[in-house]
Amino acid sequence: MEYSMTEVPSRTQKIKKQVVAGFVVFRRTSEGVKFLLLYRRGNYWNFPKGHFEQGENSFSTALRETEEETGLKKSELRIIPGFRAHERFSFTSGRERIHDTVILYLAETHQPMIRISPREHSGYAWFSYADAIKTLGLKYIGTRRVLKEACEFLRRKSHSHPPSPAVPPPANLRQTSRRTGNHGR
Repeated sequence: MEYSMTEVPSRTQKIKKQVVAGFVVFRRTSEGVKFLLLYRRGNYWNFPKGHFEQGENSFSTALRETEEETGLKKSELRIIPGFRAHERFSFTSGRERIHDTVILYLAETHQPMIRISPREHSGYAWFSYADAIKTLGLKYIGTRRVLKEACEFLRRKSHSHPPSPAVPPPANLRQTSRRTGNHGR
């Protein structure tokens, strides 16, 4: 493994590898395809994803985490077969250097409103591909790459699948309220 000068772990820093799984969720609107990004405090946008529990495979983890973080049940998702992408990144948490591998699947929903978990996220938005890329900025290159792969995959598949009925888009960002317990509704 190579490290840049800013990424060299100190001798006291533990290195931890973990694998998480989730979904790139999209919906079709009158304005085109919109991708779901969840907002975590600290200016961090990403897909619904999370850690494996004992006995789970990556797909069951992705389904469980997506439901926990968005309220979207398996019955509200149309899984798009043939798509599986990986994102890898590293970050420091306390005295640990964590190397994450994220396994992402692709799913469509017709639900414009989701219920975020206020413990994990403070908002969400449905973005066009171009707006999602701008929002992710230069910092999240891996997430941008996965989004690009998903968008290209959908373009290739669009010839074999008719578009879903349009759903009117909601306001771009739904904030949660701690006092009322409103989870993005």
